[in-house]
Amino acid sequence: MRRVVCHDFGPLENLRVEDGPSPEPRDGQVVVDVKAAGVNFVDALFVQGKYQIKPPTPFTPGGEVAGVTSDSRRVIASCGLGGFAEQIAFPAFGLYDLPDNLTFGMGATLIQSYATAVFSLKHRTNLEPGEWILVLGAGGGVGRAVIDVATAMGARAIGVASSEEKREIATLAGAEATIDSADDIKTKAREISDGGVDMVYDPVGGALAEPALRALRFKGRYVVVGFAAGEIPRLPANQILLNNRTVVGVDWGAWTMRDWQGNRALVQQVLDDCAAGTYHPIEPASYPLDDVAKVLHDFETRKVAGKVVLVP
Repeated sequence: MRRVVCHDFGPLENLRVEDGPSPEPRDGQVVVDVKAAGVNFVDALFVQGKYQIKPPTPFTPGGEVAGVTSDSRRVIASCGLGGFAEQIAFPAFGLYDLPDNLTFGMGATLIQSYATAVFSLKHRTNLEPGEWILVLGAGGGVGRAVIDVATAMGARAIGVASSEEKREIATLAGAEATIDSADDIKTKAREISDGGVDMVYDPVGGALAEPALRALRFKGRYVVVGFAAGEIPRLPANQILLNNRTVVGVDWGAWTMRDWQGNRALVQQVLDDCAAGTYHPIEPASYPLDDVAKVLHDFETRKVAGKVVLVP
């Protein structure tokens, strides 16, 4: 069995694709033949030791998979680690059936993005029909999913992204307007939304955070999801106080460890909504396992538009 191995934290180029024995399932586990493994920004952080959780080495990265069990069941799983491999042993209770209308690629890139979006907009805060939401990083996996979920909820989305290709992804996902991240975000967002947006969704941080905060209208909500730009922003507290704004933190992963049953219900609802055509995940770009270093480098340098999978 081939798998990606991180022997020590360090440069992405140190990752190796190695042959090894097939996994032996423990009690309650099922072996899944991986057809596609979703790639996320956090995977690049894991292998370089830049994430707050540092797994013991050696380990195989990859947190999302789609594949087939020995009884031909099409499944997906959020596995945390171990996904960049031809096979993975995983607890049977943690597997979800992949809807017939979704490909393995769609399934392997679904859970993290859409569960984060739904957890943000329906659990940590509540986006109302007709409200405006400004989505930073709108051409990435999470940003695109947020636009898809928000529009399904009847909201109106504005996507902020750094390239024409990424802005087109946001438009296809349902954004009514897009803004180049190099432009005056505050002014343009206020013009589009007739005075200010109701919510900002920020998985980027860095220099975009403050102008996005200032784009909020009175009593607007600022949702903090991550810092893909690499810089944790310092938001001016007076802008929060004077306009009765709310700042909401979202860590879907941390919540799943505290309430796995609640998360299972959330993910199953996401899958049901995908099966019903409520949400519209896209087919990701596919690369072989051997391209893992290049793919993670593209994530780290924010070259990736949409979603990506590794195919064993």
